[in-house]
Amino acid sequence: MKASPNPVNAGHYENFPVASIILPRRLRSAVRAIYAFARTADDFADEGDAPPEARLALLAEYHSHLHALERGDAVDHPIFRDLASPIREHALPYALFHDLLRAFEQDVVKSRYAHFGEVMEYCKRSANPIGRLLLHLYRDHDEKHLAWSDGICSSLQLINFLQDVAQDWNKGRVYLAQDEMAKYGVTERQIAEGRVDGLWQIFMKNQIERARRMLQAGAPLGTALPGRLGLEMRLIIQGGAAILEKLHATQGDVFRQRPILTWRDAPILLWRAAYTRKRKPAGRCSSGSCGTKR
Repeated sequence: MKASPNPVNAGHYENFPVASIILPRRLRSAVRAIYAFARTADDFADEGDAPPEARLALLAEYHSHLHALERGDAVDHPIFRDLASPIREHALPYALFHDLLRAFEQDVVKSRYAHFGEVMEYCKRSANPIGRLLLHLYRDHDEKHLAWSDGICSSLQLINFLQDVAQDWNKGRVYLAQDEMAKYGVTERQIAEGRVDGLWQIFMKNQIERARRMLQAGAPLGTALPGRLGLEMRLIIQGGAAILEKLHATQGDVFRQRPILTWRDAPILLWRAAYTRKRKPAGRCSSGSCGTKR
């Protein structure tokens, strides 16, 4: 799970705002608690040199703590002490937290994805729960809003996969669909060597365009939500759109020019989120066609 334009948070680069000051003060501690839960659990799957069995055991312990909270038992763990109050106060669904843990467990045991449907199933657990939890904090249970949120979150996860092709390879993982790679003659050796020859640029163009369409399809959520939450959502959407523009500008060369957001991007993202709501669909590249050569 990667969430912007906070380029650094607790030692991690993040693409999308975490406990942003834009959100109402009353919700910030809840967002921080959710983030701390997800971040530490993600680290169980990703960080250090622990064997898979040890990683899965840590994640199983988190499942157990969630079950204990659900039963009303006290949990003597700082992450869950902080999480208990937001869950209770905002009636946050425990299933969404378990879904996040299952995504991290999947990272431990699964490193390849046969087709895009498998990738989207992963996104359903790894990314979509975060958007749904944010809407629950606002007592927003509108089915259309939840569907838009899912589209945005899945798109952001796909964008993160495109950013992190090289980093994921170094962890032994490839989140790009294997059948799509084969269609364009893209090989794992090509990823290992950081080569963008052959049909790599065309392959990446299609990946970028699909993520853009998905982000654009969910973008109405940014104007449907009220006040600060709407502004926060538009900022998240614009952050994703900016990464897509950077991916387009590098013609998919994520090996030498990994696109990231920095503090320098913040003013333009804020301006777009606040004042350009109806200017053009979020995520459309400035040239009008993501991934085409300039």
